[in-house]
Amino acid sequence: MITALLYDPFFAVHDSGAGHPESPMRYTALVAALEDDREASALPRLSPRPATTRELAYCHGAGYIELAHNRIKGGHRSLGHPDTNVGPGSWDAAVHAAGGAMTAVDAVFNGSIRSVFCVVRPPGHHARPKQGMGFCIFNNIALAARHAQITHGVERVLIVDWDVHHGNGTQEMFYDDPSVLFFSTHQSNWFPYSGAARETGEGAGEGYTINCPFPAGTGIGPILEAFRDRLLPAAKEFQPELVLISAGFDALAVDPLGAFRLHPEDFDELTKMTMEIADASAEGRIVSLLEGGYDLEGLTSAALIHVHALAG
Repeated sequence: MITALLYDPFFAVHDSGAGHPESPMRYTALVAALEDDREASALPRLSPRPATTRELAYCHGAGYIELAHNRIKGGHRSLGHPDTNVGPGSWDAAVHAAGGAMTAVDAVFNGSIRSVFCVVRPPGHHARPKQGMGFCIFNNIALAARHAQITHGVERVLIVDWDVHHGNGTQEMFYDDPSVLFFSTHQSNWFPYSGAARETGEGAGEGYTINCPFPAGTGIGPILEAFRDRLLPAAKEFQPELVLISAGFDALAVDPLGAFRLHPEDFDELTKMTMEIADASAEGRIVSLLEGGYDLEGLTSAALIHVHALAG
């Protein structure tokens, strides 16, 4: 199995403003760590392409896509939501983040590559169908799932979200859709204040959303238990053909935007458990997309461990 990396200088041009935690340094620090690491630097590298307006419309309304484009190109510093700051380069970064996710999906279906870690920004899992939110412009992981279904005929996609913040946008995209199983571990009573255990889907999608909220101070133990007791059985029944990871590293104890107590080495086991699922039914196909993670040292350490696990 071959693991690839996807990154590009486009992802450093998105600038949310001085002092903002979602800064270009997240990209430059992580890429520098990957390129300095002997194992990671030897992995093949993919280059993203921009998503088209038609592709963005897989998950987002035409009015919102136009609003985002016009506000960014018009020089505005936010999309209107108070926590979604933008800058002059944000449109190019956002469409390449979405298109990069699709490029990675194509790679795991069209060749010898079986897993990809994508160093993309802005992140995506808070972006709603008609609204940017929580540092996110477009929902990269939701767009990857729809691209897999539309372009490659995939019938069942699993999304595993271990970011400390609940992926409310991703949940909303697929809440009534039984073709996407969404599993999330996250901090309870924390931004975006969604993801209660009782939120399990609706209509045909009932039971295809699995939320595992935990209180501040949670370490790896309860999260591993949720993976073993909730995710593994559900995935065994669901039999996904593709596994997507919302790979946020803000669950680390050192992260300034969360209050979990994970350590970088904990992501080795989380990654390997997710790989077990992909190996069982998806021929090992995993696309992992960077979400949160705002302590640069913690982010780079945890992401390297994640990449080493993917690469075997």
